[in-house]
Amino acid sequence: MFFVDTLEIAGLGNRSYLAGGERTAVAVDPPRDIEQVIAAAARRGVRIAHVVETHVHNDYVTGGLELARVTGAAYLVPAGADVSYERVPVHDGDRWEIEATAGLVLRALTTPGHTPHHTSYVLEEDGTAVAAFTGGSLLIGTVGRPDLVEPRLTEHLARAQHASAHRLAAELPDETAVLPTHGFGSFCSSSQAAGESTTIGKEKAANEALAQDVDTFVASLLAGLDDIPAYYTHMGPANAAGPAPVDLTPPAVADAEEIADRLSAGEWVVDLRNRIAFAEGHVAGTFNFEAEGQLATYLAWLIPWGKPVTLLAESPEQLAAAQRELVRVGIDRPAAAATGEPAGWTREGLPLASFRRATFADLAGQSRHDVVVLDVRRASERATGFVEGSVHIPVHALRHRLDEIPAGQVWVHCAGGMRAAIAASLLDAAGREVVAVDDSFDSAEKAGLTVSTL
Repeated sequence: MFFVDTLEIAGLGNRSYLAGGERTAVAVDPPRDIEQVIAAAARRGVRIAHVVETHVHNDYVTGGLELARVTGAAYLVPAGADVSYERVPVHDGDRWEIEATAGLVLRALTTPGHTPHHTSYVLEEDGTAVAAFTGGSLLIGTVGRPDLVEPRLTEHLARAQHASAHRLAAELPDETAVLPTHGFGSFCSSSQAAGESTTIGKEKAANEALAQDVDTFVASLLAGLDDIPAYYTHMGPANAAGPAPVDLTPPAVADAEEIADRLSAGEWVVDLRNRIAFAEGHVAGTFNFEAEGQLATYLAWLIPWGKPVTLLAESPEQLAAAQRELVRVGIDRPAAAATGEPAGWTREGLPLASFRRATFADLAGQSRHDVVVLDVRRASERATGFVEGSVHIPVHALRHRLDEIPAGQVWVHCAGGMRAAIAASLLDAAGREVVAVDDSFDSAEKAGLTVSTL
C-alpha cells in the first residue's frame, strides 16, 4: 500500500507532497520551512529517502536542499537545471525504488513548458501509475504559466506546455491522480485551479490544453497571462544558488521610539493585524498586510527588495506565523518586531491614525463630487467589469503611481477587501484622505453603481 500526504502552503497558493509506503517516502517540492515535512514523515513513521524538485521554482524559496541535508536523502533535481550545488541530475525515464516490498517506484517524465527543464514524477505501484506529481505542468483545469523564465522563450515554452500535457495524458492511465504544486492561488499558474483534486481522465475532459489544438491553446494562454510578482526575479537565482537554512528565532523587540525612528528613516513598518482593527487605529505611516491574507505574496511583491521591515503583531503567535510565511519568499530576518496593541507602538501623547471603511452601497449613496474611486485589482479582473469613472492602478503598482491619483477623497476597492486595505494603508501613509471599500465587487452593480466592461 502507498500513501500521499498533501501539505498545503496556503499563503503562496502551492502544495507540497510526501508519498511512500510503510517505511520510506519521497518529498516533492518542499517549502523552505521544512519542519512540517519532517513532522508529516514522523507521523507516518517513515524515513525520507528522496527529495525531488519538479523545477527550479520562481515563486518561492525551496527547502529541498536543506531537507536532503538534514535527512540524508538523495536530492533529485532535473539535469537541465543550472544549479551550483551537488544533486542527483534527473533525466527522462530515470527510476528510483521508493519501497521494494510495496512495489513503489518513482519515474521521471520530462514535461518542459513551465520551465525548459521541468520534470514530472510518476509514482508507480507494482508497475501501475497511481499518481503524477506534475509541479507546474498539468494543473487542475489549467497549466503553469510559460512566461517566467525569459520573454523570448515564452511562446516556445507555451507550445512545449501543450506537448507536455498531451504526453502526460497519453502515457498515463485515466485513473492516475494528478498532483500539481501550483494552481491554488499561486501566480505561477496561468489561471486558478478548477477544483481541489483531479485525475488524468478528468483533465482529458476539462483541460483546455488537452481539448484545443496547439495554435488555439497558445494564443489563448498568452492572451490571458497576468502580471508577474516583482519578487519572482529573486526566487530562481536563490534556488539555483542553494538557499541557506532558515532562522526563525524571534526578531529584536522594538519600542515606540525605535518604531518611530525606523519610520523616519523610510523603512517599512508592517502591521499584521486584520484590516478592521488597522482601520480603527494604527501608528501613522505603517502599512497593513494582514497575516491571515496572502501576506508573503503581496508584501514581497510591493516592498523594495532588501529594504528592512519591522513587523507589528497582536501576539507572538501571529508574529511567528508571519516570519514563517516570509522566509518562504526570501524575506529572512525582520529588522525588529513588536507585539500587543498600537497604543504601545506609538510615542506617548501622539494620536493613532485611522480611516473609514465602507461598502459599495455606501459609495453608491455618496456624492461623486471631489471623490475618486480607485480600483486596485489586476487588469484581467478589471476587464470583466469596473465602476464607471473609476481610476485603475493595480495594488502592486500603486506605490510608484501615487501622483496619478486625482485630488479628493479616495474610495479604494478591490475584489473583496484585502488588497483595498493594503492600498488604503499606503494612501493613508502618504497623507491622502481614504475610505477602504471592504466589500465584494459582485455587490457594486447591485448597489446601483454603473458597472462597465472593456
